[in-house]
Amino acid sequence: MDHLRVRPAGPLSGTVELQGAKNSALKLMAATLLTSGRSILERVPEITDVAIMGEVLESIGATVSREPSGALAIDTPEVLVPVAPYELVEQMRASFVVLGPLLARHGSARVSLPGGDDFGSRPIDIHLRGLTELGVEFTTEHGYVEGRCDGLVGTRIVLEFPSHTATDNLLMAACLAKGTTVIENAAREPEVLDLATFLGEMGARISGAGTSRLEIEGVSELSPARHETLPDRVEAATFLAAVGLTGGELYLPDARVEQMDMLLEKLAAMGMTIDPSPAGVRASSSGRLSAVDVATLPYPGVATDYKPLLVTMLSVASGVAIVSENVFAGRFRYVDELRRMGADIRTEGHHAVVRGVERLSGAPVRAPDIRAGAALVLAGLVAEGETLVGAVEHIDRGYEDFVGKLARLGADIERVVEHAPGRAPL
Repeated sequence: MDHLRVRPAGPLSGTVELQGAKNSALKLMAATLLTSGRSILERVPEITDVAIMGEVLESIGATVSREPSGALAIDTPEVLVPVAPYELVEQMRASFVVLGPLLARHGSARVSLPGGDDFGSRPIDIHLRGLTELGVEFTTEHGYVEGRCDGLVGTRIVLEFPSHTATDNLLMAACLAKGTTVIENAAREPEVLDLATFLGEMGARISGAGTSRLEIEGVSELSPARHETLPDRVEAATFLAAVGLTGGELYLPDARVEQMDMLLEKLAAMGMTIDPSPAGVRASSSGRLSAVDVATLPYPGVATDYKPLLVTMLSVASGVAIVSENVFAGRFRYVDELRRMGADIRTEGHHAVVRGVERLSGAPVRAPDIRAGAALVLAGLVAEGETLVGAVEHIDRGYEDFVGKLARLGADIERVVEHAPGRAPL
């Protein structure tokens, strides 16, 4: 498949217009299944994961297309086919969130057990347990989860962990449940708030969005709506990390700084100059970074998606840092690739000890997942010689025009295309 060729080119400088948040857009797309008619989603990135979710929705009976303006139009019929097939769901874990909307609207759903990025087990029990409390009966066989109910009934659900996707699934299902549903220990991510805002625009009655306690008063039906996806905070973090590594200055006019407080604090502690404002964030860096300890936590803590970027920054920082992964097991699988580039990193369980080196060395590496793939590209920006990043289909899943945006900032990067059949992004 294609690979990216990266060489060091000095400091980066410029402005990046952020794409819509991948982790929000996919759930917004699933939410359109809750009603019939045409919904319009603006600022949805043209990435592979959106294309996959579009195929999932079309397999269920919807029609998904891009308007001339770039907005995503989703037409959902009165009658759906409540089955999400293996060949699509296994490619992307987030597609499992069609389960809640299908059960709420049709009373039945058959959804393949999910796949997605390879960084450890992420069990779906928390989804099924919450939906069971809403009145669903499940069976699991032949790689599929099948759920049935005579109608969802509101209840109080306490999540054992503030799972982002489980919160999304239960939130969507509860909108059409009879009575009131309360979700305790709900995820607080900005993307959950974005989903709740869209659902409210569709006619849902939700309070507490953005807090750990959601209260949803069920309604009999929802209506199509138009909504603009919030900017992608992980893409913002990626370009901030790039400038932190190479030096230079970056302006992100759309960044929601209030959604990245802990990240910006860490970057400032590492030696970057961060200038936040209501209009966005300006950041600059010069000289070598300093090591800081990092621990991932559910929002508002340091997001696990930020960690590969921070580990790459720490690999060339002055000093020693301890990085702890508290969200997903197995999310250090990219470390071996950084070691191939000369990084001094030792891992044990959920922890990594990163001893900064003066400079990395270019090497052939392979992207194991979306964010780790982006981090390896950034490592190539400060590695002597040439870095070839393979398996870039992972990067395509989450970043729109990643190579172009870096090149416009001054990076020496190109995509080496190997012709093969592929999926055109929506």
